[in-house]
Amino acid sequence: MKDNRLELLLDMLKKDPEDSFVRYAIAKEYESLSDYQASLNHFLILKMKDPNYVGMYYHLAKLYEKQENLPLAIQTYDEGIAVAKKIPDFHALSELNSARLNLEMEI
Repeated sequence: MKDNRLELLLDMLKKDPEDSFVRYAIAKEYESLSDYQASLNHFLILKMKDPNYVGMYYHLAKLYEKQENLPLAIQTYDEGIAVAKKIPDFHALSELNSARLNLEMEI
C-alpha cells in the first residue's frame, strides 16, 4: 500500500512539479519507508523552491537529527523559526522553538 501511495504522489508531482504539499508528502513518504536520502532530497528541493513552506523545517531538522547531523538540525530549526516569525505562524514557531530547545538540552 505504501508503495502505491508513493507512486500516486510521484505521478501527482509529475503533473504539477511546483506543488509544495505533494513534494512535502513525498518526502514524508520516503521517510516512512526509511529511505532517508530520498526524503532529504525532496525536503531540500522543497526548501529551495518554497522557502516559506514552514511545516517542512521541523521535519527536515528531525531528519538531520536521525542522521546525527546536529549542527544542520539546529541551523534548520533556526531557519524555520525565522520563517515562522516572518509569516507569522505562531503554532509552527512554538513547535520549532521547543524542538530546538530539546535538542540543545540533549547535546
